[in-house]
Amino acid sequence: MKMVCVNENNRKMVTSFIKEHWFTNEMVIRGDIIDMTRAEGIIALDEKENISGLITYMIKDSVCEITSLDSLQENRGTGTALIQEMIRLAEDKGCEKIVLVTTNDNINALRFYQKRGFDMVRIYRNALDKSRSLKPEIPLVGENDIPLKHEIEFELLLNQEK
Repeated sequence: MKMVCVNENNRKMVTSFIKEHWFTNEMVIRGDIIDMTRAEGIIALDEKENISGLITYMIKDSVCEITSLDSLQENRGTGTALIQEMIRLAEDKGCEKIVLVTTNDNINALRFYQKRGFDMVRIYRNALDKSRSLKPEIPLVGENDIPLKHEIEFELLLNQEK
């Protein structure tokens, strides 16, 4: 698996990947619309140079926020490799922590991030009500037939003893 940063040469491929897997190029996080066509990211490429995974992020001040993480084949190490590369990059850029938000229905993400050292630090109760006012196509029911209501924030502190 080869890791490369999103750049002008692969941006079109990344934008198509995002649209295919997220069905839109806009994401709502904590009431803000994020244009995913401009997000920074790291691509995991397979041996045929096809995208096998993608992590997107934004850095503001000393905080790196993951905006999306996709792995086409679960349980193959792609997501973990992308997280490890994100940690390395965030540390290189002087970030103090990595944060991300997921929804209450995303059981796989809740498990995945906790197993990789992220801690739940906040719950934004009924946050999806506001998100739906900005993006009405967000469904009422999410994965595993769980009502899609809350955003859960995780963080991983960097450059500290664990």
